[in-house]
Amino acid sequence: MTEARLTVERLRELVAEGAVETVVLAVTDMQGRLQGKRLDAGYFLTEVLTGGAEGCGYLLAVDVEMNTVDGYAVSSWESGYGDLVFAPDLDTLRMVPWHPATAMVQCDLAQHDGTPVAVSPRQVLRRQLERLAGYGWRAYVGTELEFMVFRDSYERAWERHYQDLTPVNQYNVDYSILGTGRVEPLLRRLRTGMAGAGLTVESAKGECNLGQHEIAFRYADALTTCDDHAVYKTGAKEIAAQEGVSLTFMAKYDQREGNSCHVHLSLRDELGHPVFPGAGAHGFSRTMEHFLAGQLACLDQFALLLAPTVNSYKRYVPGSFAPTAIAWGRDNRTCALRVVGHGASLRFENRVPGGDVNPYLAVAALIAAGLHGVERQLPLEGEFTGNAYASDAPRVPATLREAVERFDRSEAATAAFGKDVVRHYAHAGRVELAAYDAAVTDWERRRGFERL
Repeated sequence: MTEARLTVERLRELVAEGAVETVVLAVTDMQGRLQGKRLDAGYFLTEVLTGGAEGCGYLLAVDVEMNTVDGYAVSSWESGYGDLVFAPDLDTLRMVPWHPATAMVQCDLAQHDGTPVAVSPRQVLRRQLERLAGYGWRAYVGTELEFMVFRDSYERAWERHYQDLTPVNQYNVDYSILGTGRVEPLLRRLRTGMAGAGLTVESAKGECNLGQHEIAFRYADALTTCDDHAVYKTGAKEIAAQEGVSLTFMAKYDQREGNSCHVHLSLRDELGHPVFPGAGAHGFSRTMEHFLAGQLACLDQFALLLAPTVNSYKRYVPGSFAPTAIAWGRDNRTCALRVVGHGASLRFENRVPGGDVNPYLAVAALIAAGLHGVERQLPLEGEFTGNAYASDAPRVPATLREAVERFDRSEAATAAFGKDVVRHYAHAGRVELAAYDAAVTDWERRRGFERL
């Protein structure tokens, strides 16, 4: 069996043996999707490995449907939509076992002079990791993606306008062994495929919505987790398509429970010792208290990076396990911030992101919020106990419009990410809003065609 993670030397051997013929060269776009090219493996080794490749800068200046959009500084008609450099990060070399003889490498985006593209999601995260490193800290992250599976192919779903699809389970299969057993052939392919790509699979379980499931992976350093997250989302859709079914990570497919992406984060120092445990209340260190206080202080301002679409905000319904209250609690799933673990495993979980989240931006937001609290020595408010849905705690922004305006005006966001990044992603939010505002929905037709 071919190993999952590759060195350049091992890739050369596999190419010489004919075991690898194609190398996928991928970057992550604003929407968290893998974009790039499939290269002949020999060409990759002789030309791209050291010199990189090029791709149109519009990858950071389009909407979800790949329409060119005015108003971005990084790429536009005025600038001629020139190319950016795809610079391979060789630490990400891996096999892609669900495609024959295929490997993948993920890239950073750079200008032709080598300057990093500051607004690219991977670079936004790298900047926050550099800030953490200045304190001697490293972030470890786990992301928990939920998805819904339908027996319809992607082509059939498109033809049906994504309506009246058949879920693979007809009832709530949360924790049900029978429910996961009904779709185990697909779940097994997803697990083994991801293991073959270098992800460490922990478990699969059913969830509440019809046909809803979750596959969990072991945590890793922040950049590796985000890279793996992007590979997983693309790979899961590709494997589903090969099986003749479809799956979606969209945050809110229907009026039942949405697809979440809970993000767990902890810190370690340069010696690998955990930073969050301490002698304070709840077993917290001072750093943990300030870091968590920063999450509370910045969550409403940074929500755009956690919930980037109009659909994201439809998850936040009381009693839905999606949070509405900006509060923290010990193992309390009604709060936006849930603290779990003890001692070395102590960490917090941000429950705001949905399955549509860009992981690089979300993790960058969590780190920036934590450092905001640390740098200002913010005190931590008391733990919330009980039902936070019924509390008078500050609320998670209820709409994308509200989140965009808070992010755009946020001094904390500008200080952490810089004006260019804030302007870029606030504009992306407004592009999403303009598309939504212009759409005539099925709901409007049903409500008004005859009766109004």
